[in-house]
Amino acid sequence: MELDAIAFEFAPVGLAVLENRIIRRCNNAFGDMFHQEPAKCVGVSLGEFYASEEDFHSIGERGLTAMRATGRYNDERVMKRKDDTLFWCRVRGQSLTPENPFQRGIWSFADLSEERPIVELTQREREVAILTCRGLTSKEIGLELKLSYRTVEEYRARLLRKFGARKLAELVAKLSGMPL
Repeated sequence: MELDAIAFEFAPVGLAVLENRIIRRCNNAFGDMFHQEPAKCVGVSLGEFYASEEDFHSIGERGLTAMRATGRYNDERVMKRKDDTLFWCRVRGQSLTPENPFQRGIWSFADLSEERPIVELTQREREVAILTCRGLTSKEIGLELKLSYRTVEEYRARLLRKFGARKLAELVAKLSGMPL
């Protein structure tokens, strides 16, 4: 086995080569993370590993916009294992085809389960949580999700209760896995 193939297969993070969001190749760590044999992931839509179809589409739209501008995208999101358990995952992608960012790219996946346990959230709560962690204000989140500022504040209040946080900074720390 060549050195570059060894590096890909045995990297300590999940790696996947995607073509139009379909897995063409993935490594052992990716398979371990998603509780699936890597060979069985080939030809599968990455959408199978998202918490919901809505997440697949909304995160995909944000990712495509960012990749058109820079060729790269990263975020932290809730993803789904083969057994349907949910977990937080750090995802980073690099397009290999800048003229068509999703045509071909390399993506890394890091399991954040140990630092950030899952709390049962609705689809909209997950979206607000992700955008809050990205540093967006309630007004900016409202514009992004086409919600009123007050509705975003309601979602943030729910998140504060669910995570047992007293203020927004504490919520962000808990969402991002930072020690308190």
